Amino acid sequence: MKGMVISMTQEFLTSSDKRTKYCGEFSSSDIGKDVCVMGWVQRQRDLGSLIFIDLRDRTGIIQLAFDENTNREIFDKAFGLRAEYVISAKGTVRPRGDGAVNKNLPTGDIEIAVSELKLLSAAETPPFEITEDSPVKPELRLRYRYLDMRRPDLNARIMARGKIAKITRDFYYDNGFVEIETPNLIAPTPEGARDYLVPSRVHHGCFYALPQSPQLYKQLLMLSGFDRYIQLARCFRDEDLRSDRQPEFTQIDVEMSFVRQDDIIEITERFLKYLFKEFLGKDLQLPLPRLTYTEAMERFGSDKPDMRFGMELVNLTEAVRGCSFKVFSGAVETGGSVRGINVKGGAKFSRKEIDSLTEIAKTYRAKGMAWLKNNGGEISSSFAKFLSDEENRTIAEIMHFEEGDLLLIVADANKIVFDSLGALRCEAARRLGLIRQGEFKLLWVTEFPLLEYSEDDGRYYAKHHPFTMPMEEDLDALEKGENLDKIRSIAYDIVINGTEAGGGSVRISRPDIQKKVFKALGMTEEEAQSKFGFLLEAYKYGAPPHAGMAFGFDRLVALLLGIEDIRDVIAFPKVQNASELMTKCPTPGDSEALAELGISITEKTSN
Repeated sequence: MKGMVISMTQEFLTSSDKRTKYCGEFSSSDIGKDVCVMGWVQRQRDLGSLIFIDLRDRTGIIQLAFDENTNREIFDKAFGLRAEYVISAKGTVRPRGDGAVNKNLPTGDIEIAVSELKLLSAAETPPFEITEDSPVKPELRLRYRYLDMRRPDLNARIMARGKIAKITRDFYYDNGFVEIETPNLIAPTPEGARDYLVPSRVHHGCFYALPQSPQLYKQLLMLSGFDRYIQLARCFRDEDLRSDRQPEFTQIDVEMSFVRQDDIIEITERFLKYLFKEFLGKDLQLPLPRLTYTEAMERFGSDKPDMRFGMELVNLTEAVRGCSFKVFSGAVETGGSVRGINVKGGAKFSRKEIDSLTEIAKTYRAKGMAWLKNNGGEISSSFAKFLSDEENRTIAEIMHFEEGDLLLIVADANKIVFDSLGALRCEAARRLGLIRQGEFKLLWVTEFPLLEYSEDDGRYYAKHHPFTMPMEEDLDALEKGENLDKIRSIAYDIVINGTEAGGGSVRISRPDIQKKVFKALGMTEEEAQSKFGFLLEAYKYGAPPHAGMAFGFDRLVALLLGIEDIRDVIAFPKVQNASELMTKCPTPGDSEALAELGISITEKTSN
């Protein structure tokens, strides 16, 4: 009887068990060769006197063949194998039989006739099938992430991530950059997101912070004479998670000395051209287009505009100033604006779909959304009846309103108008299928505001970080402390398909300017000295002009692979509440360890 006398005892590898190739690396050129392969059983197919096993590793699948009439003992062992068993097999590569070729498999024209088989590790039935098309809930995937990564699609993404890292290092090494590691236990950093704090056992009551970025250290490396620095740096930020954010992530971190903005942009563009060619086989046309921050907001309502489609914002402010519709005229009177987008082909949207767009606008604090559509010559609108015929004609002319069009208009404070229309523009494009997969549109956004004012806190914050150099033309305003929200910075973001893939700036290298920026941020001299005294001290000893760039590496990998959620390009990601389902971290602290650190846990009170 098949399989009745063979023990499934697990065995050990010996010195003679040397893997010849990975499973996916075999080809017809290997026919006739004696080989050794190792991996996981994908599936077993029992055809009576023949058994076939698909053996899987990180490169792909190779078919193993077992013939009852050739080696009964090996045949019976194969009969006992199950999915995810780990095995070693020796045999001879041969062509598959007539009609047995699998054209969907790179190794589908060959198989290995097995003469020796070892069971290295048995396996229980996994909680889901290890295949690309297996319908698995995200929570279950993350609970068994080590199994999830055996799936070919996720496995390929993690492999691709490693390839992109190598391409990155190769480029920067070839261009004279030095990879230098910066500390992961640092002083807490103000003016950023929340720090992850690490208590010190030696220094009682004191804390390290995990780095939000290597920003200050890489600037100090410039002062140390390392004029070209690169690091794939681990960063940590205690902030709310989104599809493109994780509490710990990786940056491609770059810094250069004796350069201006155009120099760092030029080498970054060359890196991107090299990356796109090496990884995707695509040629980027350089130089990449540039928009100032103001231009991007005015035209697209976003500082990271998606350039794969048009649908630019139209400014209606002057056209509706003093009009009879108070929603429009009132917004203008209070210093806001009225702007809209023409959604070509959007007239087919139902009233329910338009209402859902209104709700999107409201998530950006808009009080509502006005609309006008021409569906086959039939005009309908939420606001036309409140305007005169002439006012309606003016709006239609300015916005080039034609049959099939849907106009979406928002009247409010400028920030609300920009944010809501920027989001509506992307959503309308998505619904109309205007976003083509596999297409890449890159651009630079420059001249960001140096400072942003918070009404809630009653103070200014740095738009990027407090070490960003103001534009020379605006230094006088910084000196006088006037029109602080109008001061532009020498900062730049690289945008890929509507996503901020990276950003950087020219850094402040003069202590007098740095002190003025600290003052504009509301810091006293004592506070600045306490928080950044080491940097101001370093500036005294000769600081070269320097600039830098940082890519969100996880985000960049996801963009290149066409993946929406960066969790799918990270080996062991966190979920929405910053926990990891597999190891169930974070966990409560050990009482003895907490006592040694002088830490006590109190009951959390609600506000």
